[in-house]
Amino acid sequence: MKLRRIFCVGLLSVTMLSGCSLFGGEEDVVKMSPLPKVDNQFSPNKVWSTSVGSGIGEYYSHLRPSWQDGRIYAADRDGMVKAMDADTGKQIWKTNVVDKNYFFSSTKSAMLSGGVTAAGNHVYVGSENAIVYALNKDDGSIAWKTTVAGEAMSRPVVDGGLVLIHTTNGMLQGLNVEDGSIKWTANLDMPLLSLRGESAPATAHGAAVVGGDNGRVNAVLLDQGQLIWQQRISQPSGATEIDRLSDVDSTPIILDNVIYAIGYNGSFTALDLRSGQILWKRDMGSVNDFFIDSGKIYLVDQNDRVVALDINGGAILWTQSDLLHRGLTAPVIFNGYVVVGDAEGYLHWMDSASGYFVAQHKVDGDGFLSSPIVAGDRLVIQARGGYVYSFTR
Repeated sequence: MKLRRIFCVGLLSVTMLSGCSLFGGEEDVVKMSPLPKVDNQFSPNKVWSTSVGSGIGEYYSHLRPSWQDGRIYAADRDGMVKAMDADTGKQIWKTNVVDKNYFFSSTKSAMLSGGVTAAGNHVYVGSENAIVYALNKDDGSIAWKTTVAGEAMSRPVVDGGLVLIHTTNGMLQGLNVEDGSIKWTANLDMPLLSLRGESAPATAHGAAVVGGDNGRVNAVLLDQGQLIWQQRISQPSGATEIDRLSDVDSTPIILDNVIYAIGYNGSFTALDLRSGQILWKRDMGSVNDFFIDSGKIYLVDQNDRVVALDINGGAILWTQSDLLHRGLTAPVIFNGYVVVGDAEGYLHWMDSASGYFVAQHKVDGDGFLSSPIVAGDRLVIQARGGYVYSFTR
């Protein structure tokens, strides 16, 4: 099977991009690694599965479920949002956010793409139509919807009475959680050519920290949207447009006043929260979110290597390279195992101490793009075709 190093349809965002000529020729086509042979040490137990509309199809969209108070919330691209009991998968409510009277069409897609986030009394989800929706958690009714500065590709983040939205035209906006009114807008700047997708912000000590398409990590005051500092962690370089991409699309993690962030064609970097000063860095690029657990950083790099780093200095603890170019999701830690999905619909389980495979199983023929989530004692993942699966160890 052959895959392009960067998917032409959906992964790049660019002004006046015509076709895929910028990618060059056959040298930009890579082969997906064959499925590694694994001697399964256990068989994960599928507790339930249920369909949430038509999923994301072939679109590049990181819609993934959210878990809160014993419920799983999930959505599909066309506009369906569904609340389910986390133990049984039974539907609690279902809502379609599409305005049926819009353009007198009952089939118009809402193009949901950013979310889902459950926080407080609402469930939030953004769209490529530049609309952010807040649904009441009790019954799924629409509490408010707001038109934002651009496509809302990243997950909404709620803190300090604000819903933070990072749009594809480089704007970070703070919306009032009660009515969706826009409190402030911060312009983070963006280059002509960028990857499709945006960093969701992380928050701490009254600041929002978010990656930008220009290779920088930005810190913004929550109460007024004022930029505090910027620090470059990914520098445009190389002979081709792809080599010069430097987006920071993953969500930073803030731990003990240290920010951890990674850029495409860049570095995994630890920064001081207050000043933005670089504490340490390691050459390693990715667009996927990463995970920190028990002093270790787990990530999937841009070539689909699964890597564990020491949080103190970034020393590489182990690398698992048998899944190259399989279109891996971001990793999670579940019951002591590193778990990733891939584009062919497999879940791969690795020992968190060594990176060795301990289990592998085919789940869904449509494949995965969005990462699994940990919902208490369950691992939950949504496939491209819309099915949501719940597993126990």
